[in-house]
Amino acid sequence: MTFRLYDTATRGVRDFAPLEEGKAGLYLCGLTVQSEPHVGHVRSGVNFDVLQRWLRHLGFEVTFIRNVTDIDDKILTKAAEQGRPWYNLAYEMHRELDRAYAALNVAPPTYEPGATGHVPEMVELITELITRGHAYPAADGSGDVYFDVRSWSAYGELTRQGIDDMEAATDADPRGKRDARDFALWKGWKKESEPETAAWPSPWGPGRPGWHIECSAMAGKYLGPAFDIHGGGVDLRFPHHENEQAQSRAAGRPFASYWMHNAWITTAGEKMSKSLGNSLTIPAVLERYRGIELRFYLLMAHYRSHVEFSFEALDEAAAGLRRIEHFLDRAPDAVAGSLPATFVDAMNDDLGTPAAVAVLYDAVREGNRLLAAGEDASVQAAEVLAMLEVLGLHPDDPAWGGRGGDDARLTAAVDALVAGLLEQRAQARADKDFARADAIRDQIKAAGILVTDTSDGPQWSLEAGS
Repeated sequence: MTFRLYDTATRGVRDFAPLEEGKAGLYLCGLTVQSEPHVGHVRSGVNFDVLQRWLRHLGFEVTFIRNVTDIDDKILTKAAEQGRPWYNLAYEMHRELDRAYAALNVAPPTYEPGATGHVPEMVELITELITRGHAYPAADGSGDVYFDVRSWSAYGELTRQGIDDMEAATDADPRGKRDARDFALWKGWKKESEPETAAWPSPWGPGRPGWHIECSAMAGKYLGPAFDIHGGGVDLRFPHHENEQAQSRAAGRPFASYWMHNAWITTAGEKMSKSLGNSLTIPAVLERYRGIELRFYLLMAHYRSHVEFSFEALDEAAAGLRRIEHFLDRAPDAVAGSLPATFVDAMNDDLGTPAAVAVLYDAVREGNRLLAAGEDASVQAAEVLAMLEVLGLHPDDPAWGGRGGDDARLTAAVDALVAGLLEQRAQARADKDFARADAIRDQIKAAGILVTDTSDGPQWSLEAGS
């Protein structure tokens, strides 16, 4: 099966046909570094990390650009509230984001440009839009520059909206706009309320770029005027991605061939966000779960499926991953082998990670059956390792600290001890000595070990948080 992906622009699944044979250019809208990243923030990082891993597995030479927005209204406001320089806040939160990505084994992109490092490219693009008649400086002397949405007849094509049906853009004072829907490309410096460090020189006076122009400029610099895939969260479709596409194409740049959007993670049915006060920061979650367990939880759902976050669901995912790790600990030493055809088909079908995880579970189940029968399960172990590697979940990856050395010996020792207790429990139940059987069960549970009765016999794993 050819790799196929859902294109938001066409509302359908399409074969992936790169602009250049054997190469793939990918741009992901990264985060605005205004606060600590939460689970909802890192979903796009994990999803699109799997995308780049799969493209590389298919043999593509991938150029992956993931930007960071390190200057905007929210950063300025939060920094002022905290009594610190805005660039200090942005830098600290950027470092927090890097730590979160590393904890979840999100591989670094080819390059991660920051908005503040690319102001000249943005000024150049804005100047081009003015020259072409698609942008104008505000007549009120504010120093703002706006994109003229009515000058671009295709405006709204990405989200299939008519201009008259859209709400007004709220990114700047509307008094300088020709149309309330026009959006800011450049924001004049407000010296009464903004620090001088938040302004750069431009032909229209000191100021800073609007949010949307940043990504168009950075994507163009590193991927060229046309590239393959543009990604981001579903909430970015409008106005951010609509505006990116409009301003880029109005400047004569074809821009993205495919648009991919991951869905939200919600809590109580609402988008997880700082403004709702229901966010779960990565450091807080990692106090209860390992990074590999959180990554597995995020990949069990399809990237286009909304996820209602719960610790119960995360517990189930963690237990499922521990069953996989337990099988690998019991199986003969193996190296990653070939991928099952059903796993390849699932991944080629719009990164179908839920179906891919089902194949993974099937291989573990068959491997456990073979081990229980005293037979060789090395083929299944090799397949499991290959699938985990593609998903960024290989237990020997340095990001997780590995399973070798003392950890492997400790697991083997605990396995033997628990197996002995389970045999005693089984004998006690056979003798109808249920009090002793319950006491053995409680002894095992008190040690932080979860025993699950399966068709292949009882299996153990560490309880969440143990």
